[in-house]
Amino acid sequence: MHRNEEPAPGLATKTVNDMENTDGAGRRLVIFGAGYVGGALARRAAADGWRVTALTRNPDTAAALRAAGCATVVARLDANDWWDAPELRDGAERVAVTVAAGGGGAEGYRRSYVDGLASVVGWARRSVERGAWSGERGAGHLIYTSSTSVYPQGGGARVTEADPVGGEAETTRALVEAEGIAGGWPAPATILRLAGIYGPGRTHLVEQVRRGEASGHPEAHLNLIHRDDIVAACAAVWARGGAGVAGAEIFNLADEGAATKGEVVAWLAARLGVGEPVFTGAPAGGRRMVTPDRIIDAGRARTVLGWRPGRPTFREGYAEVLASADEG
Repeated sequence: MHRNEEPAPGLATKTVNDMENTDGAGRRLVIFGAGYVGGALARRAAADGWRVTALTRNPDTAAALRAAGCATVVARLDANDWWDAPELRDGAERVAVTVAAGGGGAEGYRRSYVDGLASVVGWARRSVERGAWSGERGAGHLIYTSSTSVYPQGGGARVTEADPVGGEAETTRALVEAEGIAGGWPAPATILRLAGIYGPGRTHLVEQVRRGEASGHPEAHLNLIHRDDIVAACAAVWARGGAGVAGAEIFNLADEGAATKGEVVAWLAARLGVGEPVFTGAPAGGRRMVTPDRIIDAGRARTVLGWRPGRPTFREGYAEVLASADEG
């Protein structure tokens, strides 16, 4: 296992050992959309003895996951031709939907998040009806990774799960609609609203600093979550189990830094030995608008799940990213 996939020493013992200590041998995990986050989750679970099946539309990703001990299905999530794949016949104790938009603007968001999740829920309901899942719990516990982009708040506001969601952007509306679909899962379901994901191999901001030009505004807060801390949060969710509430439980996931983008790029510039970049005030590549200035509060995840990020600020996480890039 790559050292960046190891749980950090700062994680609580319960969170570190959750994946290993739940009698994983022979138990099933199905991951839909096994890309950057889902692929790391798949490799971690397979290493801990879980029988993992991953659905991806990328044949190269599938080959890499098979080499890590996972069964794979290559298909588009928004279709339903994968429903009868032999690898998915027996249900699972745990299910994760960790899709990404994969380009295509608002249409891509709707295809991946709304149509994709609707297909997964349809598969689950049919599987339950056919008896693929047995026992009192019925279908397995679902984790759906959403985004803090569902929040419209700006102006430096601190945002919790109790704050309203929505917005005019079609991409935001698609994310909110998908969360509603996740609430129709026929078993316990948990929605993780993720801040900006970074980690091994994700050096976009680093490259901006090297080029001397950064998107956005220096005074705006940059909410981040390391990929491997998302994996640890998934383990904590499943270890806790369902809370017996209607619909899906929701948790924000972000680190504890509450840093501004100016702080982050200044630190990166110092570590790289380059001058601080000029901020363009424009959105990052692939975005239609600059992310509003707000602080994503993940206190509920820390309190309820016992989860703490192993990289509590950008400094710990980006130190790993830079070290990994140097090794490469």
